[in-house]
Amino acid sequence: MMTTNSWSAWKKMVVSALALLLAADAALCVVVWRVSREAPDEMRAQITLLSDQERLLKADVERGEKIRASLPQVGKDCQDFYQRSFLDSSTGYSSIETDLGAIAAKSGLKTSGFAFDEKPVKDRGVTEMSVTTSVDGNYASVIQFVNGLERSRNFYLVDSLALSSATSGEVKLQLVLHTYLRT
Repeated sequence: MMTTNSWSAWKKMVVSALALLLAADAALCVVVWRVSREAPDEMRAQITLLSDQERLLKADVERGEKIRASLPQVGKDCQDFYQRSFLDSSTGYSSIETDLGAIAAKSGLKTSGFAFDEKPVKDRGVTEMSVTTSVDGNYASVIQFVNGLERSRNFYLVDSLALSSATSGEVKLQLVLHTYLRT
C-alpha cells in the first residue's frame, strides 16, 4: 500500500509541475501577443531611425572619400602657394622693400623706411619676417595702400595698424606686417 501512496504523491507533483509550466506558457503567450500588437509601430520608428543613421553614415563616408581623393591636389596647391607667395630668403629683404615701396608709390604715399626682424620657424622651412614701417598721405591713399597689400603677389599678414594725424590734413599710418621667407 505504501507504493501506491508514494506513487500518487509523485503523480501529483508531476501534474502540479506541468500545470505550472502550462500557466507560465499561457502567460508568455499573452505577453508575446501584447508585444506583437504594439511592435509594428515601434518597429517602423526604429527602422526609420536606423535608415536615417545609415544615410548619415554613408554621407560621412562619401565626404571622407572625397577628402582622400582631393589630398594630392591640396598638397600641390599648398606647394604652389609656398613657392609663389613666400619669397626666397636670399632676395627676400630687397623684394619686400621693392614691393612695399611700389605699393606705397602707386597709392601716393611717402614711406619712412622699413625695419626688419626675423625669427626662424622651427621645423617648417620658413623664417617669419616682421616688417615695421610708416607711410604718410591722405586717407584715401592709405586705404588704397592697405588694399594694395591685400592684392599683392607676396603674402603679408597685417599685425597692427596705428593711424594718426600728420600735418596739413594728411594722416600717418604706422603698421607692422608679417611675411615668411623660404629657407
